[in-house]
Amino acid sequence: MDSRRSDATEAAMPLAVKILVAGGFGVGKTTFVGAVSEIKPLQTEEVLTEQSVGVDDTSGVDRKTTTTVAMDFGRITIRDGLILYLFGTPGQDRFWFMWDELSHGALGAIVLADTRRLSDCFPAVDYFENRGLPFIIGVNCFDDGFDYAAREIRDALDLNPETPVVLCDARSRESAKSVLTSLVKYLLQVNGGERAGPRPAGQLR
Repeated sequence: MDSRRSDATEAAMPLAVKILVAGGFGVGKTTFVGAVSEIKPLQTEEVLTEQSVGVDDTSGVDRKTTTTVAMDFGRITIRDGLILYLFGTPGQDRFWFMWDELSHGALGAIVLADTRRLSDCFPAVDYFENRGLPFIIGVNCFDDGFDYAAREIRDALDLNPETPVVLCDARSRESAKSVLTSLVKYLLQVNGGERAGPRPAGQLR
């Protein structure tokens, strides 16, 4: 095969990057993926029933009537040649067995935080830190949320000083896209600015 043709074909192929969107129950993961996806998102929402009483903590989100039981999936093109595949994780502890499967092959993650229930994102932060998967914090700004500075949130979550903390509105496509762009920049920074490509979880090339 002509090596020049092979090089041109490889250059034309888009880079597909797997990203996780995680966080506590009711923090806005499904909304985030749905707002930013350029395709109709795949959602596995089920209605909350009486069986979830005493199991799912709905304090602070008592108007929530559905929950993700497997994952959310969406796709967005950040720029020519770079496509992000988004996988929203379930928020409740009883569905955490899905996390290991969803995180396989992921290059980074967004941990959505709700300042009204900031401690709910601790498990996601611990999960990604323990597995060495780079992540950023996206603070979903609810109307009745608390107004904390990025430094205060970083201190409360005991994050590394380099971990970005960005404000967002999960309902807004442009806001969600800005968070994803921040994550891509952070991944390039963490990995020495080298070009991203499909690698095992926590790695870029």
